Amino acid sequence: MIGAMEHFIRPNGSPPVNGYSHAVSFTGAMVAVSGQIPADGDGNLIGKGDAEAQVRQVYTNLATALEAAGSGLEHIVKLTVYLTDLADLDAFRKVRDEYQNAERPPACSLVKVAGLVHPDFRVEVDALAVVPSAG
Repeated sequence: MIGAMEHFIRPNGSPPVNGYSHAVSFTGAMVAVSGQIPADGDGNLIGKGDAEAQVRQVYTNLATALEAAGSGLEHIVKLTVYLTDLADLDAFRKVRDEYQNAERPPACSLVKVAGLVHPDFRVEVDALAVVPSAG
């Protein structure tokens, strides 16, 4: 069982959205996931120059971190996305929509940054998620 979660995708008077909720309220324990990068378990860059491959690896890493904390992608309430090139936004949205429930999307912020910790990283994502309660 999970704590209560309510998605306010587009409250009256809010601007249009594309794959996120303006607000998500929830109860229960929370897990904070550090920025996930497009590197595999051995630290190797995945998808040099390929935004879609990098976003897939980031979501793989998010899923791994959330599972370790007793949660999952379906329990994300807030994402922060960092892109080095806004031309990668369509690739991000495509992959995001494969991993997240479009009917219950998390709140999200997207920031264009000058660079990330490695010059070949095109994307980094951190997250807040609810931890399902036992029982």
